[in-house]
Amino acid sequence: MSEATHAVIFDMDGVLIDSEPAWKKAEYEVFTALGVAVTSELSATTAAMTTTEVTRFWYDRMPWKGKSLYDVEHEVIDSVGRFITEKGKPMSGITEVLEIFSKNNFRIGLATNSPYRLIPLVLEKSGIKAYFDAVSSSEHETMGKPHPAVYLSTARKLGIPPPNCIVFEDSAHGVIAGKNAGMKTVAIPSPAQYDLDTFNEADLKLKTLSDFSEEHLRVLLEY
Repeated sequence: MSEATHAVIFDMDGVLIDSEPAWKKAEYEVFTALGVAVTSELSATTAAMTTTEVTRFWYDRMPWKGKSLYDVEHEVIDSVGRFITEKGKPMSGITEVLEIFSKNNFRIGLATNSPYRLIPLVLEKSGIKAYFDAVSSSEHETMGKPHPAVYLSTARKLGIPPPNCIVFEDSAHGVIAGKNAGMKTVAIPSPAQYDLDTFNEADLKLKTLSDFSEEHLRVLLEY
């Protein structure tokens, strides 16, 4: 097989695995137990943050005593990890999309704002670990998405220049991160967010991951 000249990089939560509800449940339970008034409106603003950023967000609004920010952050991560292990389900269509890129000799990576230790849980639970050549977490960057650092780090690991990378994202911050990294972006927003203007910045916008096809790939490569 010839040397790969292109790569695809996937976000994790909401793209590879349906874990977004687990994050919201863990956020509500952990911070409410500390006396924080977690509202759905404020919780919506934390969706694209790193776990460290989420913990700081709630602490700044209603500081608690008795537990460090580090310990609280890891309570959230532990809760999500249990959900992934016990109930996690891969997003519909992910294996078929991975096959499209694999047979077209793409290097395949993962770039997430989630903590690094959740990555192997997701890949194992989804049965897709063998497809991935490199994985990265914003935990190891100075800034999370929408900063492009985690995407640029993943491209370096894959050995592919950013303009030759395609990003799959379900969040507005993720799309911005991919675009700021100089990569082509495929947006798969939730139905509630599908019409947000930010997603129109993507090179391709789909309603579901299962909608992606060989024809879409051909068009993206012609840009």
